[in-house]
Amino acid sequence: MTVDRGTAAFISLGSNIGDKRGYCQKGIDGLRAAPRTTITALSRFYRTEPVDYKDQDWFVNGVVRIDTELDPYALLDLLHTIEQAAGRERKGVRFGPRTLDMDIILYGNWVVNTPTLSIPHPRMHKRRFVLQPLCDIDPTVVHPVFLKNAQYLLEHLDDEGQKMFPCEESETVLF
Repeated sequence: MTVDRGTAAFISLGSNIGDKRGYCQKGIDGLRAAPRTTITALSRFYRTEPVDYKDQDWFVNGVVRIDTELDPYALLDLLHTIEQAAGRERKGVRFGPRTLDMDIILYGNWVVNTPTLSIPHPRMHKRRFVLQPLCDIDPTVVHPVFLKNAQYLLEHLDDEGQKMFPCEESETVLF
């Protein structure tokens, strides 16, 4: 597997337990400290209604663009390490409460479908909490399967049950 020097990747961040914004910041700090990885853009944070499993607190979500020399599997391992350091436990209800969730949304124009990794993220085109912050960073980035840009996907999204509100810059989100 050959990785170009500085492949652009988009990572989503989310939390709905405790200091939600603080946990998202821990995710950003973990990426910032990672070798062979540079943060190149950050979206704003949003308070977002849960989807799929609705009986839980609202989330704080955002997206980070990085340039990385890590291959997608090494990047996934890095994200799992950062999540674990933030207290993430992978048990319980799928799509349920978590201190920190970090997903690879896009990795260059790669398409990967294995039991352990799917790129682009298989539900990104259905998630306002991914598409809006992605558009904050780069509305022209193209989904490598659908061949539509993020702005198009956002504009054609089904709005059912996907409320979200921008967080204020100074807001600590503990609701």
